[in-house]
Amino acid sequence: MTGSQEAWDIEPGDPASGVILHVPHASRHIPAAEQERFLIDDADLEAELNAITDADTDRLACAAGRRAQRQPWMFLNRNSRLLVDPERFPDDREEMLAVGMGPVYLRTTDLRELRFTDPADDERLMNSCYWPYARALESLVEERLNEVGQVLIIDVHSYPREPLPYELHADQTRPSLCIGTNGDHTPPALVRSATSAWSGSTELNQPFSGCYIPERYVTDERVHGVMLEIRRDVIEEWLGEEPSMRDDSEIVSAIAAVIDADT
Repeated sequence: MTGSQEAWDIEPGDPASGVILHVPHASRHIPAAEQERFLIDDADLEAELNAITDADTDRLACAAGRRAQRQPWMFLNRNSRLLVDPERFPDDREEMLAVGMGPVYLRTTDLRELRFTDPADDERLMNSCYWPYARALESLVEERLNEVGQVLIIDVHSYPREPLPYELHADQTRPSLCIGTNGDHTPPALVRSATSAWSGSTELNQPFSGCYIPERYVTDERVHGVMLEIRRDVIEEWLGEEPSMRDDSEIVSAIAAVIDADT
């Protein structure tokens, strides 16, 4: 399974690689027709996109992929998480439901109303956006498992230096790198690779925790996962470097080290 869909892109890697770089929150795109439920004006929508988008994490992931010993596969969301957030749980396991930010966001990052309540339209969005995305990623995992026998999903995210009002754990430490883990799917070697290659501050599972494992594989020990939440000022510093130097920078090398840890 390779190629591109309207809502996601799959960029093939080395045929011998079982590593998938998953970039779910880098896009700002929202189809015009899907904005009809929004209760904020264009200026506020632009501000919300600035706050919620993990800008340039796609560029960073691509740079790390080029630096890795073996080119990983890429799965990139081409829609904004304001359309549907593919990493939220689809049921009451999702803690962000407490602030109106389950898979379909009803609130903004500053807790204003984003959409009017419409469960029927929520279901439409889940069926047309959330579940097709989940199935596509599951299919890529299945393909890689069939080819190489083991898969590592690396979630690439960013987060601001100062907490936003919607955050549930705003009192926690905000390191330059937050490493999200899953006890059943994150081998200690992955954590060691990330922390040893990163010269800045690191924390496990704070202020954000966990990592994305497709529902079909939550009990499959062949599927590993880790989340890399990089503080946005670190990414901004990386973008400020000379373009010719970016692929050799520490931030890229650190992500590449995690990719290489599972090859």
